[in-house]
Amino acid sequence: MPGGVSLLMSAGVSRFMPAGLNLLLLPAVLAAPAAQEPAPVVAHARTPEGREILLRLQFRKGLSAEGKALPRAFLAKGADTGGWVPFESLSPEGKRWALAALFPEDQWRQEEVRHTVRHPEVESVWTLAALFTGHGQNYDRLMAENPDLPEKLREGDSWRIPRSLLSADLGGTSRGPDRSQPEDDLDDEARVAAYRGMLSFGEDAQGRFAAYRMRKGEALYSSVVLRYTDRVDPRGVNELAEQIARRSDIANVRGIQPGQLIKIPLAVLADPFQSEGSSELAEERQVRAEVRRTVRVEAGPRLKGVRIVLDAGHGGVDPGARANGIWESDFVYDIAMRVRRLLEQETDAQVSSTIRYPGLGFRSREEIHAPSRAAEILTTPPFAVDGESPSAVNVHLRWVLANDLFAAFRKARGDAQKTLFLSFHADSLHPSARGSMIYVPGASLVPSTFALSGAMPGRVAEAKRSARVAFTGKEKLQGEARSRQFSEALLKALHKDRIPVHANRPIRNVIHRGGGKWVPAVIRYSTGATKALIEVANLTNQDDAANLRDPGFRERYAAAVVNAVRAYYRK
Repeated sequence: MPGGVSLLMSAGVSRFMPAGLNLLLLPAVLAAPAAQEPAPVVAHARTPEGREILLRLQFRKGLSAEGKALPRAFLAKGADTGGWVPFESLSPEGKRWALAALFPEDQWRQEEVRHTVRHPEVESVWTLAALFTGHGQNYDRLMAENPDLPEKLREGDSWRIPRSLLSADLGGTSRGPDRSQPEDDLDDEARVAAYRGMLSFGEDAQGRFAAYRMRKGEALYSSVVLRYTDRVDPRGVNELAEQIARRSDIANVRGIQPGQLIKIPLAVLADPFQSEGSSELAEERQVRAEVRRTVRVEAGPRLKGVRIVLDAGHGGVDPGARANGIWESDFVYDIAMRVRRLLEQETDAQVSSTIRYPGLGFRSREEIHAPSRAAEILTTPPFAVDGESPSAVNVHLRWVLANDLFAAFRKARGDAQKTLFLSFHADSLHPSARGSMIYVPGASLVPSTFALSGAMPGRVAEAKRSARVAFTGKEKLQGEARSRQFSEALLKALHKDRIPVHANRPIRNVIHRGGGKWVPAVIRYSTGATKALIEVANLTNQDDAANLRDPGFRERYAAAVVNAVRAYYRK
C-alpha cells in the first residue's frame, strides 16, 4: 500500500497499518438482527487528525463508515455525510484508510495484498472482491487466485489479491469485472448460435460429450454450467460443475486456465446445444423457424385494443426467495404495481392484476421494511394466498383468473392475438448469475389438455368457467414464438436503460431443478397469446439485491417493461 507500513503491537496481536495513522481497533458485539444474520463487526478507528470514527462491516452488505466526522479528503465527490457512508462513496484515500483500520493484519506488498480473514462470520469471497477489486462479480476470479482455500472463509486464512485484480483506487490495475464477450451484443437466436459454434462433439470411454475450450476470464460455473445447461440454482450448478470437472480430469475447478478442454456430457446439455440429428435440437429449430414466420401484431403507441394481465409472484404467507436481507414477494409486487400505473396513465390498454395486498391496494412504495402479511388472488370471491408449493391452490388460480379475463375479452370481440400475461418474480440462483432472466412456455412441455381438479378451486366462479385448457400443436408453437418475440423486446428495453441482464442465455423455455424439468404453471396453462415469467433479479447476487432495494431502480424497471410492451405491439 502507498505510504509504507508500520507495526503496532496491542493486546498481543500484530497489526499492520499505513505509517502516520493512529489506530485503535475495538471489536464490538451487537445484538443479532432479525432473520438470524450474523451481528455486524464494529471498529473504532482514528483519523490522522485524531478524530474517532466508527467502521461497520455487515454480512452481505459490506463496509461503511460513520459520516459525521469523516475528513473531507476521505469522501468521494458528492458523497452524503449523513449517517453511514458506504465504502463505494469513499475517496481512494478513504478506502485505503478504512481497509487498513478494519484489517490491520493485512500485508500490502508491491505486487499483491495478503488479506488475513479476521471475521469469517461476516466476511465472504464476494465481500472481499467488492472491497479489494471494486466489484463483487470478480469473486470467481479471486477464487481462481486462491485455489487451495475453501469458498467458506475460515479465520486466519490468507487470501491473495494480485495487483492485476486490485482496484485502481487501491493502487491496482483492475478496471472491473471481465465479463464482456463479443456475443453479448447479439440477439437471443444469434447468441445461442454463437455459443453452439464454440462446441465440438466427441466420444471417449465414458460416452459422448460436447467439448468446450475455456476463454480468458471465464469460470466453469458461469461460462459452462449456466450457459450450456438449464441449471441455474446454486446447488445444481455446483454439483454439475464438480461432475463436469471430474469428467474433464480437472482436479480443482478454481485453477482452470484458458484453453482448458471441458467435456460436457450430452445428457446435461440444454436443447439448443444437443448434437445434430437429436429430437431436442429439431424441436429447438422448429420453434426458431416459427419465431421468424410469426408476424407482429400492431396496436399503436397507445396500445389500443390490448388486454394485459399482470401477476406478482408469491405474497402473504409466502414471501418467496430470500437473500441479502430482502425477499421476493413485496419487491416484485411493487414493480408490478408500477407497471400497472404506467400502463393506465400512458396507454389505452385494459389492465388487470391477479393479486392484491389488502393493506396496500394497487399502490407502489418508496420504502419496503417488512414482508406483507396478507395477499389475495382476485377471484370471485377473493382467495387468500396459501403457500409456495407447486400444488398450492393460489398458484393455479392465477392462470385460471387470467384465462377467465382473456375469455371475457375475446367474447367481447377483442383480438385474441392482443392478449398478454406477465408474471414478475425474483430468483435465488448461483451468485455468479446477475440480471434479468425471462422464461417462456416451451412448446414441448405444454400439455394438449389440462383440467384443474379438487374441491377448493370449485368454490370460485372463475374456476367453474376457466379451469380447463386445450392447446393444438400450432397453438403451442405460436405461444412460445410470440413469447420469445416479446422477451427480445424486453431485453432491448432493459439494455437501453442499462438494467442488468443475465450474461449467457437470458431467455429460457424450461426450468431444470431437483432432477426434473418443467415450465411454471402460470405460463404453461395460460391462454394468452403472449406470456412470460420475468425473473427481475437474482437475490443471491449482492449487486442485484441492492438494485431491487432501490425504488428508483424499480421505477426504471417498470418503465422498461412498458416500453417493451409498446415495442412488441409495433410492426
